[in-house]
Amino acid sequence: MQIAVKNQSGDALDSIELNDAVFNVPMNPSLVHQAMVIYQGNKRQGTHDTKTRAQVSGGGRKPWIQKHTGRARQGSTRAPQWRHGGVVFGPHPRSYRAVLPKRMKRLALRCVLSDKARKDRLFCLDGTDTIDGKTKSMAQLLANLSVSGSTLVITKATDRDVVQAASNLEKVWTLPANQLNALELLSRETVIMTVEAARWVEETLAGEPHGRRGAKWTNQAATGGAAVAEPEAADEPAAEASTEEEAPAPRPRRRRTTAAAAEAPAEEAATEEAPAPRRRRRTAAQIAADNEAAAATGEETPKPRTRRRRTTASAEEPPASEAESTETPDEEA
Repeated sequence: MQIAVKNQSGDALDSIELNDAVFNVPMNPSLVHQAMVIYQGNKRQGTHDTKTRAQVSGGGRKPWIQKHTGRARQGSTRAPQWRHGGVVFGPHPRSYRAVLPKRMKRLALRCVLSDKARKDRLFCLDGTDTIDGKTKSMAQLLANLSVSGSTLVITKATDRDVVQAASNLEKVWTLPANQLNALELLSRETVIMTVEAARWVEETLAGEPHGRRGAKWTNQAATGGAAVAEPEAADEPAAEASTEEEAPAPRPRRRRTTAAAAEAPAEEAATEEAPAPRRRRRTAAQIAADNEAAAATGEETPKPRTRRRRTTASAEEPPASEAESTETPDEEA
């Protein structure tokens, strides 16, 4: 972006080349509007307050009885529908502060600066030597530049003479470069910036401060908008690059096993035996054959175990009437 440099007499001296990444960025209206709303909200103090019906004095007595008056029932003269009553849903002290992400803040500033430069509303000065702190010197400078209306004068650092010279002029504001923001640029029609301030803004806003996107933005700005890969170092020989490509792939990492874990599979294999046969339930014919064989040999066959039924206490202890009925007639005699 080519911008003409003027002296304090209004004559064009030369033109300077400014970085397109700062002074030639396409306009993003939605982003600029969002930044403007957040900046304006941060300037609000938020001290507004209204009184509710609980905070308004008076109204302790019921205006009239509840019934038999023909009028609507009322409980207090400080209710919202009464004159001098409380306010419903009124404003109360709160904070309107919101945080704009750093990337969005910087991009909004670049968009507004680029828009001012494209519309020829950005003037570059070679210096501010003729401004001696008097209002007359600042008025003469604006007349030489043919600037009328609201103006923002930007210097690299805070210049006391410039601030004092512009303090009595209507619609003229001063600002150091490190406090520049999108709202101040949008609020002024013309921007006057010294060459030192323009160079400082260019260096500060040219690249992103952090992250991978910052490196990509720097590469795009250096190559005129086309993203290219970073060149390899010149001191690295081509032989090293070829050896790196031919290097074998790394072997997969084996898990470390303890001695006990390594011996466990071998011991399990040695002690592994055939599974025991499953016992089957004997039939009645098999039981009879076993009994005959045992009788022939003279061995006593064990009696099969019978399943004992679980009985309750009432079943185990017969009632007294049944016990009496089981007595013999001799006992009764």
